[in-house]
Amino acid sequence: MQSFRTELEDLNNPVVARDILDLEKKIRLFREGKIDDDKFRSLRLARGIYGQRQSGVQMIRIKLPLGRVTTKQLRRIADISDEYASKNLHATTRQDIQIHFVSLDRTPELWSKLEKDDITTREACGNTVRNVTASDLAGIDPKEPFDVSPHAYETFRYFLRNPVCQEMGRKFKISFSSSEDDTAFSFIHDLGFIPKIVDGKRGFKVMIGGGLGANPYLALVAYEFLEEDQVIPFTEAVLRVFDRYGERTRRMKARFKFLLDDFGLEKIMALVEEERRALKVQQYPIDLNVLPEPVLPESIPAAEAVIADAAKYERWYKTNVFKQKQDGFFGVYVKLPLGNMSSTLTRHFADIVDQYAATELRITVNQGYLLRYVRPEALKHLYIALDKLALAEPGFDSVADITACPGTESCNLAISDSTNISLALEKVIREEYPDMVFNTDIKIKISGCPNSCGQHGLAGIGLHGSTIKDKQGKVLPALVVLLGGGKLKDGEGIISDKIIKIPSKRGPHALRILFDDYEANSQQGEYYHDYFKRLGRNHFYTLLKPLGDLTTVEPTDYIDWGEEHNFILHTAVGECAGVIIDLVATLFYDSEEKLEWSREALRNAQYSDSIYHSYSAFINTAKAMLLTRDIKPSTQIQVLNDFQTHFVETGNIPLATNFREFVLRINKSEPTEEFAIAYLEDSKKFLEDIVAYRAAVTNEVAVK
Repeated sequence: MQSFRTELEDLNNPVVARDILDLEKKIRLFREGKIDDDKFRSLRLARGIYGQRQSGVQMIRIKLPLGRVTTKQLRRIADISDEYASKNLHATTRQDIQIHFVSLDRTPELWSKLEKDDITTREACGNTVRNVTASDLAGIDPKEPFDVSPHAYETFRYFLRNPVCQEMGRKFKISFSSSEDDTAFSFIHDLGFIPKIVDGKRGFKVMIGGGLGANPYLALVAYEFLEEDQVIPFTEAVLRVFDRYGERTRRMKARFKFLLDDFGLEKIMALVEEERRALKVQQYPIDLNVLPEPVLPESIPAAEAVIADAAKYERWYKTNVFKQKQDGFFGVYVKLPLGNMSSTLTRHFADIVDQYAATELRITVNQGYLLRYVRPEALKHLYIALDKLALAEPGFDSVADITACPGTESCNLAISDSTNISLALEKVIREEYPDMVFNTDIKIKISGCPNSCGQHGLAGIGLHGSTIKDKQGKVLPALVVLLGGGKLKDGEGIISDKIIKIPSKRGPHALRILFDDYEANSQQGEYYHDYFKRLGRNHFYTLLKPLGDLTTVEPTDYIDWGEEHNFILHTAVGECAGVIIDLVATLFYDSEEKLEWSREALRNAQYSDSIYHSYSAFINTAKAMLLTRDIKPSTQIQVLNDFQTHFVETGNIPLATNFREFVLRINKSEPTEEFAIAYLEDSKKFLEDIVAYRAAVTNEVAVK
């Protein structure tokens, strides 16, 4: 423990050090039974600690804004995976890196070592603003009007530890695309930004309210053009609305997309405007130099590079290499099966990157890596070095580059395998349809459940894990087949259609049927989503219907991919969304903690943060009292209304004004020092009065 605390003293950021110490303290209190399990789960999720389906171990999600990672950071993560985890680095569709099988008690120490190279796990999970993603091309994209990397990074930095977004009803996702090609998929995000230049000014087309999951929604247009210094104020206002009005009881209805659907865009935008006065800043100029300049590779001698397989090199060059907007440099994609790279391989990979490319890489949304600033004379040398590590496989982002979530390997929510089936499908493509490596139109994406962590909902060919019963009631692992989804341009996309459910072991045959039909019936230059639309859903249902016939099941159909025994359904409550905390004492404790945070923010002249902490204390305190009467409001607004009805109007708690109006002064006043002080005092007194009332009532009941 002493060495751990010594390491914390070496950190430059006292806020981070205190955060890590607080995690260590909360773990200890949880082990001693002094913190409720649900409350502790919410706390650890917000620090990137996610329970696995295997008992007693955790997945740690490492938050890498815009997928940016340096070779030094990669080595640090690899070393940590060796020491604390399973010696593997898993790249995700949100440009994070995950490591698995970590002991909970070692997470503070792990986190402190990550922070030595400016890497965080904070708010990588839970009901927070998740990792801010961006096109991996940002900064080198020949089509980009400007580099969105600073905008994405500033957004990440502004909302990290921001009190507005620590305990929302559900997670919130933000993306920045580099051009109208929309390679960051703005149409499936809560907020998606597409860069524009209008009258010489930088700004963004803003998409709002998108999302995948079991109920996918396409985002709507909030602004055709929003100037760049308004991106962060607008985002903060949206988050305040979501925090206040978003569902908190029905987990499946708690995403922002459902609030937008219920209220409509016009009402949402009106509520956003109501928050403007109370924002910390009215404009937020983006520091275009917030990220360091890339460290470019040295020129190498023009030595001859001997290519053993010239045909493979040509395929690799055509599918994995492109010219950057910077003259004389190339970007090179590395295709990773399932996004996995062992820690040993990671270190060798980092050495190669240092030699032939910039020291900064980007993780891609399809679980690969992008090397940047490769000189033309280095391409063949780079290929040879990567090929020795089996990292020079052609077909990046092609049909043969399948995206898959970890599925039943570690996730509580996963129903059936999504990783081994992915490898089986890639084998079919590689051995039976080798020319498909050049097809970058059709995307194959697989998830272990309907929640779309593998993004099956936007795929040309999407699959998600499920189950199916035969006539005797025996359960088989299954795949739901979805077709026709895809990315268009400028914020437009298509959600895939559900076609049929089939036994999982029939997945490869389904792929053969779909490929053969595409080869026979597609028209020259026709996109897959257009081909699907032209032929219609019934055509594909008829094609695949025989695979759903359970009168012809084989014994192997009862065995999931990667298993040797008959299928056993094993799922638990997922942790992506956190939980609702219903214990009165815990909520009072939370209110006290938030008031202390408010006082600290006030001392640091962070008036907006202070006010929001005081507001959160108001909400927690009122909610605690409502729970004593078994009243469980589903939104913060309902908390305010129900407390007014059941405690103020009944005379139990005397207030000189309407409770909702009293608390919602938060969005009627500018965040001045004077208001922050007064609001903190009001929230503190409210908690004191409620605790005293609760004690009196409890004592009265005890006496009776």
